[in-house]
Amino acid sequence: MWLKITNNYSPNFSIPKRSKKKIKFIILHYTGMRKELSAIKRLCDPKAKVSSHYFIKKNGKILQLVPDLYEAWHAGKSSWKKHNSLNKTSIGIEIQNSGHDYFYENFSSKQIDSLKKLLKYLVKIYKIDQKNILGHSDIAPNRKKDPGEKFPWKDLSKIKLAKWHKLNEKKIRKLRLIKLTYNEENKFLKNLLKIGYNKIKASNLKSEKKVIFKAFQRRFRQSLINGFADKECLIISKNLLK
Repeated sequence: MWLKITNNYSPNFSIPKRSKKKIKFIILHYTGMRKELSAIKRLCDPKAKVSSHYFIKKNGKILQLVPDLYEAWHAGKSSWKKHNSLNKTSIGIEIQNSGHDYFYENFSSKQIDSLKKLLKYLVKIYKIDQKNILGHSDIAPNRKKDPGEKFPWKDLSKIKLAKWHKLNEKKIRKLRLIKLTYNEENKFLKNLLKIGYNKIKASNLKSEKKVIFKAFQRRFRQSLINGFADKECLIISKNLLK
């Protein structure tokens, strides 16, 4: 596998070096900025205090901004299962895309081809479980939407670079918008917790649920993101836990 990476180092990282064994996750992002050059400049600007390990340009070229064994500043306040502050245990990959706040476009085929090569390389080097290749919206659903519903998670799952359900989408679509009972919704919430999503705070239950449900849908039911749990969502969550 031929993988060309160009160094474009950012000063935004933490020291000392971490051990290879500490890297457990890969977190995927979009830049959320209209101009690619502006996004690269920001990730390398000491005042911005943000960075990632890799940056994938529109033309598929890969830049390394922070060496793998240093902690880049891409995840922020985040959690997944029992892990918090995922900067410490992850590699961050930024993919140029203007995002939801501007014109959220499809990722280019060159970007996805480069991403697949990069992921295969990182998975092999750091022995990353495919369940631990996540989106920013998975680990920080209250703050983030990226990489969003246009990101090809299902496509990545076919080559074992992401988690996806094994259900027939045409069949389960019949369950869409069928309301869950109280007990079924509780079961869905428990499934989300087992998958890895944040525990929902009882103090802000209604809005928190909607946020988590949208994060789940952006990842596993991308054709409809409405923030409401239905029987289609429930059956997908059950299948993911098998």
